Amino acid sequence: MKILRIGLLLIIFSNTVYAQVGGESVFQFLNLTSSSRQVALGGEVLTLIDDVNQPIWNPSVINAELDKQLSVNYTSYLADINIGSASYAHVINRRFGTIHGSIKYLNYGTLIEADENGNETGTFKASDIAISVGYAFNLPWTNIYMGFNMKLINSTISNFTSNGIAADVGILYYSPYKPYSFTIVARNMGAQIQSFDGTNERLPLKVAIGASYRLKYVPLKWHITLDNLQQWNLAVPNPSNQTVDLEGNVTEEKISFFKNAIRHFVIGAELFPESAINLRAGYNFRRASELKLQNARSFSGISFGFGIKMNKLRFNYAFSRYHAATNTSTFSLQIDLDKRR
Repeated sequence: MKILRIGLLLIIFSNTVYAQVGGESVFQFLNLTSSSRQVALGGEVLTLIDDVNQPIWNPSVINAELDKQLSVNYTSYLADINIGSASYAHVINRRFGTIHGSIKYLNYGTLIEADENGNETGTFKASDIAISVGYAFNLPWTNIYMGFNMKLINSTISNFTSNGIAADVGILYYSPYKPYSFTIVARNMGAQIQSFDGTNERLPLKVAIGASYRLKYVPLKWHITLDNLQQWNLAVPNPSNQTVDLEGNVTEEKISFFKNAIRHFVIGAELFPESAINLRAGYNFRRASELKLQNARSFSGISFGFGIKMNKLRFNYAFSRYHAATNTSTFSLQIDLDKRR
């Protein structure tokens, strides 16, 4: 009950601060993952205890087993955009616990510069970067863990620069003796401290609940996430789904309760999760709904990948389908720097 009360307080606080989804706030790159394992599982999984990349999205999973784990990630994203990140965890001592650090960089490449009349005047570059430090602790005599991230954010577009600061809070229920775990996370709570043009914008707040369950007799682990809980209404009518009658009257797509509710769900599954070679697959319902084509099967929202462990190295790959016109590939290399293991 204690974790439920704290989780409800996080949701209430987040809704009173502000609520938004994509395209309505600054620093949207904070909600792009570059972890191959997470991408393969649908892009929103929150309960990976043994992955040093996971604390970027859920600081409550920071634990001593991640000590001296280093991970570097690269994503060949949409429109020639490149995303890179690195994560590392280190145990300070048995009494203090473990700290986690990460850096995420997004490069938009070279863009065409034009004036207000559309006349090309040259080219410019744009990039984003975020640096975070996290810490988690166990509530005494419980299986509940609480974690925090602090993030410094910088975004540059040509000669314009914006800076911000944000925090993540996560609560996790986990026991190594039970096949399930639960978590609630509120991410990107903060403010823009330097804007591009003098007008401050909101940060891309996200509140999510995640759970995982490992089957007893089958080497399969399920993950499910309820995403964007800070805003219920996610669905908007798709212009490609509107109809026009013989008199020219336009009827927009009607969004039902079910169609809106299903957009909050992301599911994923890992086959042989603890083996040297494992397979992963995921499905993002919101992405599938928003990027589907009318009268055509585009397979949007589907992702899959695999992982290979070789001694102290672990290589992960993920393929994610966004649209019939494009998809992305993500590569991750995790290195165990602890000589004692």
